[in-house]
Amino acid sequence: MRLAFIATMAVLMVGQAAARDVLSGASLYEDVSRYASFGLHRFGSPGDRATADWIAGEMKQAGFEVSFQPVVLGRQYVVEQASVEAAGASVEATPFWWPPIDQASFRLSAPLARDGDVAGKILLLDLPFDRGAYLGPTHRAAINEAAAKKPAAILLMIGNPADDRFAYNVTQEDVPWPVPVVVVAARSRAVFERALAAGTPVTFDVKGHYERDVAGRNVVAEIGGGRGPTIVVSTPMTGWYSCVCERGPGIANFLALARTAAAEKWPAHLVFVATAGHEIGHGGMELFLKRGAPAPKDTLAWIHFGSSNACYAFAEGVRTGRPDEQRVLVLSKSAVSLTDEAFAAVAAKRLVTEKQAVGELRDVHAAGYTNFFGIAGLHRTFHTPSDDLGATGPEILEPVARAAVDAVRKIVERGDAAFR
Repeated sequence: MRLAFIATMAVLMVGQAAARDVLSGASLYEDVSRYASFGLHRFGSPGDRATADWIAGEMKQAGFEVSFQPVVLGRQYVVEQASVEAAGASVEATPFWWPPIDQASFRLSAPLARDGDVAGKILLLDLPFDRGAYLGPTHRAAINEAAAKKPAAILLMIGNPADDRFAYNVTQEDVPWPVPVVVVAARSRAVFERALAAGTPVTFDVKGHYERDVAGRNVVAEIGGGRGPTIVVSTPMTGWYSCVCERGPGIANFLALARTAAAEKWPAHLVFVATAGHEIGHGGMELFLKRGAPAPKDTLAWIHFGSSNACYAFAEGVRTGRPDEQRVLVLSKSAVSLTDEAFAAVAAKRLVTEKQAVGELRDVHAAGYTNFFGIAGLHRTFHTPSDDLGATGPEILEPVARAAVDAVRKIVERGDAAFR
């Protein structure tokens, strides 16, 4: 009797698992929550390693053959603690990548100055929000110009909708700043204005260190080799802070598509890659394109789940049920009809790319892949410590996942005819 009961329960559990709707908002949100549980997701961090292990396990469970592709980047800066003290208050801070090598850890007290002779002082610098994810020439020039005035350090505020500590993606080739640059949230401005007016010292307390030849991993999963056209699906895993809505929805989309394709036994060769190192040089994608990706001539389509593809919009600080207005569907000219059909219910600006794409799709496009689409965007807490589970939800996740599955299913069914 007991054995019969156990067998019956096992059958029921298998049936329930098979019946699970992996495209439901609840299932997708569960995956975003799991991603959030790993904490900080900077390249080479414990959260990065835990994420790669989790994704690999989920892909194996879905039926894919899974491997890790080692990714080694020349350097990473690890922050242990960073704060700025002023006017009797201590404010959390973030060193701005890349800090001077000989000041990876330092403690410094000096008067705060905004203009005039700032030599030996801490220079207060404001930069506007440019709605970008990558450190660009305008902000780079402003910081270098400020550093040329010989301050002891720079206290930086970058405008952003969350009034929080904003971080820009950088490259491995960027040189360290001549002096320490430390970012604080604009919401703490009053603290520093008081210190500036009173002429009281401001104290930086930063503990961190550089690591060299830092190891990370891409997760590569394949199914259906030799069974049909080759389709590549990609998403980044790493980013600044916890990056919950920046990365989480893309990873949930990625897993949902993989589970659906495997369960339905699509007649296609599917190659899924979750890449590492996004925020400090796209190292994982660069490596995969050089060694691991199917050649462009052998690839029917490339699908990319980019940043913030299912995040709420905010109106006067209040979350709405709408998606963020800064979401874009980036696609090759050949994919216009396909995406118009599959993504009709997904609110996103269409960006038909002939010369340049967005995010890691730029690398894919530059490598010569001709049929592609991806969905990405910004959101209110993008690239800040405030990016958490409150930025997304089941009802906003589901339409994107269902549209993506619909589009890829059509590619499998129609082959080359899907792109016209």
